[in-house]
Amino acid sequence: MPKARKRKVPITADNAPQTSSSKPQSSRTVIRQFHVLLKEQAKLQAAGDLKALVANQDQIDELGGLEVYQSMSAIGQGKDRGGGSEKVFITWLKELGAHKGPKLNLLEVGALLPDNYAPHSSWISNTPIDLHSRHPAITEQDFLQLDAAQKYDLISLSLVVNFVPIAEDRGRMLRLAHEMLKPEGKLFFALPLPCLTNSRYTTFESLDTLMRAIGFDELRRRWKPNGKMAYWLYTKSRDTDVQTLEQFRKKVVLRTGNRNNFCILA
Repeated sequence: MPKARKRKVPITADNAPQTSSSKPQSSRTVIRQFHVLLKEQAKLQAAGDLKALVANQDQIDELGGLEVYQSMSAIGQGKDRGGGSEKVFITWLKELGAHKGPKLNLLEVGALLPDNYAPHSSWISNTPIDLHSRHPAITEQDFLQLDAAQKYDLISLSLVVNFVPIAEDRGRMLRLAHEMLKPEGKLFFALPLPCLTNSRYTTFESLDTLMRAIGFDELRRRWKPNGKMAYWLYTKSRDTDVQTLEQFRKKVVLRTGNRNNFCILA
C-alpha cells in the first residue's frame, strides 16, 4: 500500500520557527505572504467588503498573525545573518563624525528588537516604536499618528515603508519623517531591492526625484546588483517642493512586463 501523506499544517505562532536557525527562504516566503494579504486587507477595508475581510483575516490568522511576521523579521536581523541594518546606519553616521558631537535623538520606526542601538548609547538616545510591540521597551505606536511637533536628529525607516499596504500612506510616512526631523537631521531609509529594480512604478531615478521634492538630499547609498537590500542616508535640507510633488499623486507606469506593483504616492 502507498504511504499515507503527512498532513500539512499551517504556520502558527505556536509552531513557527523561533530561533535564528530558520532558513532565510522560509522567512522571506512568510513575509511576502503577509505583504500580499495586508495589501488586500487595506483594499477590502476601503471597499467595506466585510465578508471578504473575514476570509482575509482567516488567512492572516492561519499564517500565525503579525507575531509570526515580526518573528521572521527579527530572525533576519540575527547576528548569524549579518545583523540588522543599523550597522549600515551607524557606519555612515561615524563617517560623518556624528558620534563626536552632541548626543543625538533617534526615532527608530518598526523596531523589532529593543537594543539595536544600545552599544551606541553614549551618543545616541533611541526611541524605538512599532505598530505591534513585541517588547516592553518598544512603544506600541502608529508612526502616522505621531505629533509632528516632536523633533528628532535622526529617524530610521528600515524595511518599514514597503510593509505599508497603501501607496499614499508610504508617501505620507516619508513626508512626516521630513517634518519631524530637525534642520539637517538625518533619515536612514531601507527597502528590499526589488522595490526599485523590478517595480512597474518605482525606479532609482523616480525615488531620487521624490526624495528631493520632499526636501531631502542624499548623502549615502548602498546596494549590489545581485543583493536583496538597498540603503540610503538622507539629510533634511529644505522645505517640500509641492509643485514637483504633484507628479507623485498618481501611478505612472515606468516599466512593463512581469513586474511587482510597489509604488510610493505623495
